[in-house]
Amino acid sequence: MKSKFYTRLALASTALVALFASSAPAARAQEEGAPRVIDEVIAQVNTEVITLSSLKREQANAVQAIVQQSAGKMTVAQAEAEIQKRQAEMIATLINEQLLLQKGKELGLTEEVEAEVNRRMEDVRKQEGIATVAALEAAMNAAGVSPAGVRQSLRVEIMKNFVLGSEVDRKIFWSIPDAEVKGYFEKNKDKFRKPETLALSEIFLGTAGKDDAEVKARAGQIVQQLRVGGDFKAVAMVQSERENNTGQRVAPQTGGKLGTFPMNEITHAAIAAAVKPLKAGQISEPVKMETGYTILRVDERTPAGEAAYDERKVREAITVERLDRERKLYIDGLRREAYVDLAPSYRESVLPLLKTSEPTKTASAKPAAAPVKKDEKKKDNDKKQ
Repeated sequence: MKSKFYTRLALASTALVALFASSAPAARAQEEGAPRVIDEVIAQVNTEVITLSSLKREQANAVQAIVQQSAGKMTVAQAEAEIQKRQAEMIATLINEQLLLQKGKELGLTEEVEAEVNRRMEDVRKQEGIATVAALEAAMNAAGVSPAGVRQSLRVEIMKNFVLGSEVDRKIFWSIPDAEVKGYFEKNKDKFRKPETLALSEIFLGTAGKDDAEVKARAGQIVQQLRVGGDFKAVAMVQSERENNTGQRVAPQTGGKLGTFPMNEITHAAIAAAVKPLKAGQISEPVKMETGYTILRVDERTPAGEAAYDERKVREAITVERLDRERKLYIDGLRREAYVDLAPSYRESVLPLLKTSEPTKTASAKPAAAPVKKDEKKKDNDKKQ
């Protein structure tokens, strides 16, 4: 079932551009002589170990992400304090992650994952208009971002998604009885109605480094100009300041067109409110965004349709509802079959987060040590019995 559904559920991951952004500060910090942490083993997961340095990297990336998402509302120190509160949770997550990576290798997914990593790097190369992947990696290095680090981050995310996709998501999808699928459709017809769609165009005015009131006033003047007969496309090509990832204005090529969107998927509250009452051809008032003001025109509006039975879509909807629980149960099962040993100083805070409905083979008496081979693990378990 390698369809759009599988892509959405099993392959969804952070865009490479975001990975570049989160990786750069850590790389620069190392170059600038940030204090080095004396490494130690936090946990042993079968034959692999999780180290303090790997935890610190995860924490640094999380801090950077929080600061960026807060848009200046949270300082680095505040973000670090928040992440420190989540340390036990992050260690538990790293343990679960390691179990999924080991399972992926056991399933023989390594080559498939590497092919997907290469494909995503190629996609970014095309998106950024760079001639070769080697040139893309050179640009990353110049920006202080490690291509190897980005590739490894992708490997981890893709492997986790591949394992969960094949071992959980796909099995849920195909295990639902036909009668249940049809019954779900009858009880939830509203979910399967063809949604109302809007084709939108935009004129965007940025506020970075500018007086907000002046930008808003300029946006208002543009709206008045358009409503008395101005050519939206022509105005957008000249006035719209929306840029792509390379800092180039996009309106000269697009004429301000954004695309077609289901109305129920427009999640930005201010935008949804602005376009909801508009008929085709009408223009919104300026909408305040985080980085500026946007003026929207509804180019075309297609009304919602009647509910239509599509077995694949109904199975998808049921699967999505069950994913969180079934994925958790699957990872719980991996832990029950694994050897997990936490260093003494982390046991009290992390062990409660690893509890499942059945006993887990988790060491409680000895600190994390060197990786244990399978035959040694068996002998150790035999002694305990």
